[in-house]
Amino acid sequence: MKYTAKYLINKRIEKWNSNSEEVRLQEDKKLREAIANELVVDRELREEVQESPEKLIELLFYVVDKEQKTVPFILNDVQRDFINKLKQAIEDFKKGKIVDISLLVLKGRQQGFTTLITAYQLACTILNKNFQGFTVADESSNTEAIFQNKAKYPYDQLPEVIKPTEKFNNKRQLLFEKLNSSWQVDTATANMGRSRTVNFFHGSECAFWRDGIALIQAGIGEAFTKNCIKIYESTANGFNDFKAMWDSGIHINCFYEWWRTPEYRLDIPTIEKKEFMNNLKESKEWIFDRLRWLKDKKKLDNKQLYWYYKKYSGYIDKELIKQEYPCTPEEAFLASGNCVFDKEAIIRRIAELKEPLKQGYFSYKYNGLKITKIKWQDDVNGPIKIYKLPKKNYPYVLSGDTAGDGSDFFTGQVIDNTSGGQVAVYKDKTDEVEYTKQMYCLGMYYKEALIGIETNFSTYPQRELERLGYKNFYVRKVEDTAQDKIKKSFGFKTTSLTRPIILGDLKRVLKEHLDKINDKDTLEELLVFIKNEKGREEAQVGYHDDLVMALAIVYYIREQQRTYVEKTEIHKEFYNFEIEREDNYQGDRGSEEVII
Repeated sequence: MKYTAKYLINKRIEKWNSNSEEVRLQEDKKLREAIANELVVDRELREEVQESPEKLIELLFYVVDKEQKTVPFILNDVQRDFINKLKQAIEDFKKGKIVDISLLVLKGRQQGFTTLITAYQLACTILNKNFQGFTVADESSNTEAIFQNKAKYPYDQLPEVIKPTEKFNNKRQLLFEKLNSSWQVDTATANMGRSRTVNFFHGSECAFWRDGIALIQAGIGEAFTKNCIKIYESTANGFNDFKAMWDSGIHINCFYEWWRTPEYRLDIPTIEKKEFMNNLKESKEWIFDRLRWLKDKKKLDNKQLYWYYKKYSGYIDKELIKQEYPCTPEEAFLASGNCVFDKEAIIRRIAELKEPLKQGYFSYKYNGLKITKIKWQDDVNGPIKIYKLPKKNYPYVLSGDTAGDGSDFFTGQVIDNTSGGQVAVYKDKTDEVEYTKQMYCLGMYYKEALIGIETNFSTYPQRELERLGYKNFYVRKVEDTAQDKIKKSFGFKTTSLTRPIILGDLKRVLKEHLDKINDKDTLEELLVFIKNEKGREEAQVGYHDDLVMALAIVYYIREQQRTYVEKTEIHKEFYNFEIEREDNYQGDRGSEEVII
């Protein structure tokens, strides 16, 4: 009879569950011996397992569970999901869809990733020639624990017939001579691994490496082969190298909420049940507010809620629950500083967000004097995100924050002035010439929106918009000392007087109407907008507040735009948009056109 790995894995699970605890290990050992012998003689089965090393884990490996019992290593839902992401990345690399296999795993405590990845590397070492695996731990005690508990113990339990010929089997390395395959674990230091060749790298709890990830990468990076699989996994540790990698967009980000681990649930003791359930309904404490959110929005059951409550109750520093058992990636990386805005509300809002209706940029014709024939172009990497399409005769407001001192991005925020809701966002590292043209197009797209662009570092965008014939500008009052009177100027000026005013107004708006903000990038900037040691409100070191400042400007200048819908069409001679409907929008690839 020809066996498949799936059939044999299911048979192992079935036999384990049908046997009593007294004979489980003994009967499983017999089955594993038979499976190992079948792998030796059945080439097709062996090739199947070589193609999917996780199958060898489920066929033959043991693991010690959280109750300290030896059980078959059957992947749980979280582990299986991650393996599927890894396999997809490998396949995409082979097809040329990606140029690097690098995955980041952001997780809660004890979700089994180090155990899984170590077992996966061990399986690869046994199954393949010339495999060179390397694991790096955060400290020496964890290095020893990974080798002894997560590698050597499972290896020692394997049937002898499946074990390759060993050259080394010491405290930190397994080396199989005939296969020329090895796996090693070491502690994160700047010089470790320099003389190695590595085609599978695992960074365990990398957010806690004392020298930081960047320095370690500089040391070992040259050891990576071109097709090296790199996995960095960790619980969060504030805003460090791991957070920078997560934000970079060049890795495959994998976040796993704590409740996806099936063991994280507890029965509520009868003596506590009534009080707990009453508090769940009525208590205003943070923890019960959080539990209600988990119940209503994430559909967690009472056993999961109680488990989380007991974890929270056990911490002296209650804020640790957000790092150790995060509910969102944003929560895991919460700023250590004093966040200006309500972190809890922002995190909840991020969890509710929908993807933008479309993302891209505007194409146009430019003859040196005018911009004409403006068309929308879909582009997943485009600088403009549209959350609400423009409506006929509605009033819109567009603000701009230019890249200047301490800022790397040109940004724009668009709101519907009837509701104050955010409808579009612009963010790019382009030059101010193209920025101005895109802002012109964006303003025209939103029915000649009122525009207010910051003029602190450059007046070019404002002057160029005027030259191009844009009509609707925010007007500020400026004292003319020469003529001893007040004159009017276009554009917004951020000063020591206006900055606290617009930020104070933004705090009020977000406290009352955070649900009006639809853009994730904007909300993430709000999370790192802190009051520093000197009391200044700004982005945490290493992060940006360009979108925050643009948002503050747009809500401040909106008073110069009407708040009602015009009954008759205005400025019809300037432009003509095709009407779009949000409910059936699928990407128009340039259907709307401005005629000027």
